[in-house]
Amino acid sequence: MTTVKEIMTTDVKVCQPHDAIVEAAKIMRDVNVGIVPVCEGKKVIGMITDRDIVIQAIADGKDGNTVHCHDVMTTDVTTCTPDMDIHECANIMSEQQIRRLPVVENGELVGICAIGDLARVNIHIDEAGQALSDISDPLH
Repeated sequence: MTTVKEIMTTDVKVCQPHDAIVEAAKIMRDVNVGIVPVCEGKKVIGMITDRDIVIQAIADGKDGNTVHCHDVMTTDVTTCTPDMDIHECANIMSEQQIRRLPVVENGELVGICAIGDLARVNIHIDEAGQALSDISDPLH
């Protein structure tokens, strides 16, 4: 059994809830990602995406230096654990239509598992592909 811990990214950059969204955008640029966990200490309380920033702030002409991450983040965060089987992780991604899951252990963020991480495990390419297909299907 391959677990999430074996494939997850452990060097995760995070934002604090009161950080300006421009700070989240800088992390996204610097790390080349489209989503950043929002944490209080090491506890994940939300996720902020590039789309959140654009749709909920920039498109309305709001100042990225005065809008905070907690103003635009998603608070209903689905997570997984490091000891979870990657099949289960892929199923969660498919069912919830999400491409990245924060990995949480004892209430603290320890990593991120992305659909691309699943695709790199050869025996699970079909499953990861199906999960991505399900995620990308607007009717799913």
